[in-house]
This record gives sequence, structure tokens and C-alpha cells, in this order.
Amino acid sequence: MKIIYWLPRILSIGFVLFLSLFALDVFSEYSGWDIVLPLLIHLIPSFVLLAAALISWKYDLAGAAVFLGFAVFYVFMAGLNRPWSWYAAISFPSALVGILFFLSWLQKKKEK
Repeated sequence: MKIIYWLPRILSIGFVLFLSLFALDVFSEYSGWDIVLPLLIHLIPSFVLLAAALISWKYDLAGAAVFLGFAVFYVFMAGLNRPWSWYAAISFPSALVGILFFLSWLQKKKEK
């Protein structure tokens, strides 16, 4: 099924773009060239996940591990005492992409 192949790849790029939106808060605190460093720092998770999405394009299992790992990492970094909406907004989409990459890997393995 082509949908199992394409869905995690499209959603991973969409998730990276969504995550990048959170870096825009630096524009309310900084101005001029003072924005550059804080913006780059806020975009580090997006750059890491973008690299993972590009690697996952060929290696589905790597995408499954990275995106599922990021979901778990976020829960522990945010703390276990946060509102459930925090986890639903960040960890759930990441876990979903990881699961879809895993299903894509299983499908490729089954076809061989």
C-alpha cells in the first residue's frame, strides 16, 4: 500500500513545520540581529527531526526509533506534572509518525 509508505514521510515533514512554529516566540522578545542566535537555538529540535525525517525517507526503522524516542524524551523533559494537552500536542504526533514509520518498515519486510 502506497499510503503506508507516504503517510509517515508527509506527516514527519508536517510535524517538523509544526514544531518550528514554536520558535517564532523569539520575535516578541528580541529585535534586529539579536534574534538570530535565540531563533537558531529554538530551532535545534526542528533541525534534528528534519535530519531524522530525511534519513527516514530511506531507512524506516530509523524514523520509527527517532520519532518514538522524541515522543518519550519530550514527556520526561517537559515533566510529568504538565497538562495532558502539552503531551497531546507534541508527543502524540511524534509517536504517531514513529508508529507509521514502523508499519512502513514492517510492510517492506513482509514484501521481501
